[in-house]
Amino acid sequence: MDKLRMQTTNKADEKFQKLADMFPNAVTETIDENGEVVRAIDKDVLMQEISYKVVDGNEERYQFTWPGKKKSLLLANAPINKTLRPCREESVDFDNTENLYIEGDNLEVLKLLQETYLSKIKMIYIDPPYNTGKDSFVYNDNFNMSKDAFSDASGQYDENGNLLFDMHSNNESNGKFHSDWLSMIYPRLKIAKDLLKEDGVILINMDENEITNLQNVCREIFGEQNDLGTIVWDKRNPKGDAQGISYQHEYIIVYAKNKYEFLKNMTVYSRLDLYSDYLHKPLNIDVNWEVQINMIINKWFSTTLTTNLMYDDDVKIVQKDGTKGSRVQFKEILGVGVQFNF
Repeated sequence: MDKLRMQTTNKADEKFQKLADMFPNAVTETIDENGEVVRAIDKDVLMQEISYKVVDGNEERYQFTWPGKKKSLLLANAPINKTLRPCREESVDFDNTENLYIEGDNLEVLKLLQETYLSKIKMIYIDPPYNTGKDSFVYNDNFNMSKDAFSDASGQYDENGNLLFDMHSNNESNGKFHSDWLSMIYPRLKIAKDLLKEDGVILINMDENEITNLQNVCREIFGEQNDLGTIVWDKRNPKGDAQGISYQHEYIIVYAKNKYEFLKNMTVYSRLDLYSDYLHKPLNIDVNWEVQINMIINKWFSTTLTTNLMYDDDVKIVQKDGTKGSRVQFKEILGVGVQFNF
């Protein structure tokens, strides 16, 4: 016999979860009256989400912030009075094409796309500025702030106008090289999330300059539970750096809007085979490991990624020194399929 529930539903927990789903960036940690660390809703962030003015608050809690964050949140929610203007003279097959190329400020374009594509996009790939400090790009790639501008924005002076710490020490880590970049990327990613379908995914290209800050922003906007992982690209052309190890990697951060909805469209198959000539070479083990990932893109297309790792002691490969020896072999196959029901 099933046991009867002797306790009613905790409505506060239900409401907390609804707020967390709607505003994951407002979820934080604080200390309760018993000294325990508990999850909580950051009232200031929540108020900022539903307000058209900058909200102030100084209560201590865990948070990821920078000078200008509240204004960037305000910018993400602010409406614009603009529209898209078709350009027929520069278009190809304007009336029949299914492709759309938009030229303009990407924040404004993202806001305009919400009118038609809100919660309708399956995948977004973006390659934002890396904040390398160079200015030879078609977009701004230098988000450094002057000392005076950063000091004014971050409140580094006390009520008497005295500097709270030495601006000449630790210049690159005190935030002034990153705050403007964070204020640029934050509203764009917030709107991009709104454009994604529930099972949609976003991929963001970045290098070492802002990879840590980008991860923190994505965890706040999309929720840490929706992190699908990071793809590491080995560029194999590292630049010399006398002050440390050379940079030679770039990264693609992958987040889902709703990880559990995204995974419904994916199946993973893994098989590991081990072989041994137990009569003659019992200690020699040959390996064949196959991993297959199948993903449904839409009702017509699906894709399959297959990786195959093999080690066979009987297969000899010529080494750089001219000798022959056994090596691990790796094969990767990407397939795209079309299905149609008659």
